[in-house]
This record gives sequence, structure tokens and C-alpha cells, in this order.
Amino acid sequence: MYDWFVKNRLQVDWEMLFEKGLGQINHANVVRHEHPNFERVETTSEQDGQTRLDVRIITDKGELHEWYLGEWRQEHFIKTPEDYRVMERALEGIHILPDDTAFQESEAALGDDGITVGQIQGLGNGRTPLMVLQIDWVGLEQWSFDLAVEEPAMMGLLEIMNTIKLDEIRCAAKSSARQIKLWENLSIETMGPHCYRKHLVPLYRQILEILDAADKRLLVHYDGQLKLIADDIAALDMDGIDSFTEPPEGDMTVEQARDRWPDTFLWIHPNLGWYCQSESELAAQVKRVTNAAGPTRYCLMISEDVPPDWERTVPVVLEALDM
Repeated sequence: MYDWFVKNRLQVDWEMLFEKGLGQINHANVVRHEHPNFERVETTSEQDGQTRLDVRIITDKGELHEWYLGEWRQEHFIKTPEDYRVMERALEGIHILPDDTAFQESEAALGDDGITVGQIQGLGNGRTPLMVLQIDWVGLEQWSFDLAVEEPAMMGLLEIMNTIKLDEIRCAAKSSARQIKLWENLSIETMGPHCYRKHLVPLYRQILEILDAADKRLLVHYDGQLKLIADDIAALDMDGIDSFTEPPEGDMTVEQARDRWPDTFLWIHPNLGWYCQSESELAAQVKRVTNAAGPTRYCLMISEDVPPDWERTVPVVLEALDM
């Protein structure tokens, strides 16, 4: 179970589920950033019965703005070519330092009840730069237009961000965390194989070279369709695919994934639709995917949302895994 849900879904009786054998996966930042060239200002207000969060990035070259309603972003920082340049200014002079504090605190708190993986949270949400632009800073529509024409301001910022990302990885490689996770949220239909191979694969290779030298492992949160790049993923030799999801959200079964990636650790996310089935049908789904994934290098996880009928269904999954 992702730590975020444990902290934010307070209606769930977590103690009961943990007693039945559920484990927790914590995510701890393993680097610290110092940004001398911008000020981040957050303000909250009420809108339509929900909390509105406004975030401003203020530099001497201009200002960027995004806002959220509840948990969901409503507006992105970057809307024009000039905004790319403002963000470039915000990133100037960044100082990145290794910091094991959060990781050590997490491991001490979890004990034998879960595991902690390292992450790199900065202005973006722990992804590689192209994915930060797509998801966190620009949004899919504008990002698609700008990538298609290779908007110079976007390409310039991307180059700077790639350099920063490799510096972050070098610092992360000095941490105690054995596994470093990238929150890619990648599904190939939002990018296409050509852009994946042009922009992401070369960076992944550099990241893997750094981590391999430090005996660290790389996880990528790939929770969507992957069949078109299955061979590319195999060639990269990443250690784990986090939140792997079968159809209809994804487009590969666990059996297909294991056949294509025999040594990859599969962090399998059962489709939320499974939890609407009868207990016997749910248990059968669990046995099917574990048989396909086994005998080792896999787990099942709740990573996209807590099942609405969690009190009945999550124990069924735990019992099926224990048989």
C-alpha cells in the first residue's frame, strides 16, 4: 500500500489491514535542493466547498502560477514560450545535496512492516524532465504542441533539466536507499515510441549507468500501455516496473510481461474493477496473476486508489496471497 493513501484516506481501518498482512511502501526523498533564484509562495482559500491552493514561483525575470482544487491541478505553471524561460531562470544556481534523513526515519518507523524506496522530489514530482513538463508544468495538450514543433524555449529548458536530473541521480546514488524510483506515470500513447526513444531512452541509459556503478536499482512508475515499447524496456534492463496494470488500463497481461521481461520485478496493480467482483472471482484473479508472475520478483500493490469496498476485498486478496 502506498504511504500516500495511508496518510490521506483516514476512513480506512489501516491497523486492521496491516494486522492481516498488508505491507506499506514508503517514499523518501534522498536529496535536498537549494534554489537561490526564486521564491515559492502558496496561498489557500475555499472554492465550491473545497480547498483551493494557489502556487506562485517568483523570479527576477517573471512569475509563474498554478492552482489546485482539492487534490487536482487546474492550471499549470507553463503556458507560453516565455514561461519556459522564466522556469529556466528559477532553476539557475540550483544546489543539490545528498540527504538521507527522511529515508532513515522511514526505515526506523516501518521496521519489518514495509519497505522504503528513494525518490527525488524537487519542483517536479520526481519524474524525468520530459515527464515533468508533460504532467507537472505544462499539461498534455500544450506539451504535445510544443514537442511536435520542438519549441526552442521548451528544448532549451529540457536540456538544462536533464543535466540537473543526472546531478540528482549522482546524489541519490550516495544515499542508503537501494532502490530509486522515478514517478514517470508513463503510458506510451501520450508520447509515442519515437519520442520515447529520442528523449527518454538516452537519459535512462545515463541514469542506469550511474546507479549500476553504485549498486542501486531503478524503479519506474509505468502504469499504462507499454506494449509498443516492450522491447525498449527489455533492452534498458530496469530493475522494476511499478504499478504495472493489465488491460483495460494497460495493454499487456502479467503473463505477457513476464514473458517479455523475465527478470524484471513486477509491482502489479490489480485493476480496480477486480474489487467489484465476487470474493471467489477476485481470489481467482489473484491466483492467475501470481501464477503468471511467479515464482519470484513480483508483488501486488494498491497504488492508484483504495478500493471502495476495501473492508471486504483487501482481506480476500491477502488471504489468496497467503495460500
